[in-house]
Amino acid sequence: MANFAYRGRNAAGELVQGSLEGAAPGAVADVLFAMGITPIEIRADGKAESARGAELNLTLFKEKVSHTDVLLFSRQLHTLLRAGVPIMRALAGLQESNSNPAMKQVLADVREGLDSGRDLSLALARHPEVFSRFYLSMVRVGEMTGRLEEVFIRLFDHLDFERFMREQVKSALRYPSFVLAAMAVAMFVINIFVIPAFAKTFKGLNAELPLMTRMLVGFSEFMVHSWPLLIGGIALAGLAFSTWRKTEQGRYDWDRIKLKIPVAGKIVRKATLARFARAFALATRSGVPIIQALSNVAETVDNAYIAAKIEKMRDGIERGESILRTSITAEVFTPVVIQMIAVGEESGALDDMMQEVADMYQSEVEYELKTLSQQIEPILIVALGVMVLILALGIFLPIWDLGSTMIKH
Repeated sequence: MANFAYRGRNAAGELVQGSLEGAAPGAVADVLFAMGITPIEIRADGKAESARGAELNLTLFKEKVSHTDVLLFSRQLHTLLRAGVPIMRALAGLQESNSNPAMKQVLADVREGLDSGRDLSLALARHPEVFSRFYLSMVRVGEMTGRLEEVFIRLFDHLDFERFMREQVKSALRYPSFVLAAMAVAMFVINIFVIPAFAKTFKGLNAELPLMTRMLVGFSEFMVHSWPLLIGGIALAGLAFSTWRKTEQGRYDWDRIKLKIPVAGKIVRKATLARFARAFALATRSGVPIIQALSNVAETVDNAYIAAKIEKMRDGIERGESILRTSITAEVFTPVVIQMIAVGEESGALDDMMQEVADMYQSEVEYELKTLSQQIEPILIVALGVMVLILALGIFLPIWDLGSTMIKH
């Protein structure tokens, strides 16, 4: 058997980590659940990782379970359970009709777990890369209350909402990314083809060139003669950025920086908080304790900075503070949202208020996206104007100076 390193949270929500011996990650997950630990990550440790290198290389090219697969699974399982179909037969039907081989294998393993006497939540937990901690907590609550079919339709709505918000944010970033890429291509073409032609003319004048022109010509010559170094530098910078972003501190810093990007940052923030509010409302409405709900929801927001703020809220509630006080100290919510949280906590209808918060943020995101082009056009026009001004001054100043000299003579 191999050694597996794990990270997880205990019943108090504290982060624990260590290593266990097991035949497979699923077996280690079962042991952790028996110990009262909900696994976050399970991976092969040390030499076991290198011994399984060939197998891992092969799995890289296999089709993976997507967000849409889990979305459809939740909806279909709800429909079958509501119709009175036994869960084993429902899973068998879903496995047979699924077109994704990876999802078929997951369903086969879940059926095997149920056959051996495990609960559905434990069987699903054998695949932490497919089913999140939030998903597993919701299924566990459904098992305890006997309302699995209701939980699965709520999970479907939640996953569908997450997919909608991610697509909205991507569409928000697509337009400025395209414009910036087009400007970069234009700069490349100008420096490779246009400026060298003017540089030959300037050299024939045998006159001292303005500073702006010398800078443009120098950069153009660097691009023409040292383009391998330039491409290598860009590639190294991209690799370094990607490596840094994958570290825990790098991901935290980058997610914090993303929220401060002009125009797009506020859309990302509102979309992230909308996912948090809807997930928290769903968890508390289904009977998940608030502390556990915050721990699980922190991993669904897809932003390390906001997740850290939610973890601090959970720590504050553990110390006996109110949700209102912890949400104020988090410094990520607007005054209107703080007021709605205060009303919800005082009236005992916090889940309804958080649902209202999610709907409000969703409406704001949709409005921001509709007006995105109007907000970003002034910034792009200014950037384009600065670029044109630099090129015009660099290229035409020598020509104007030459014209003035010829007129005087």
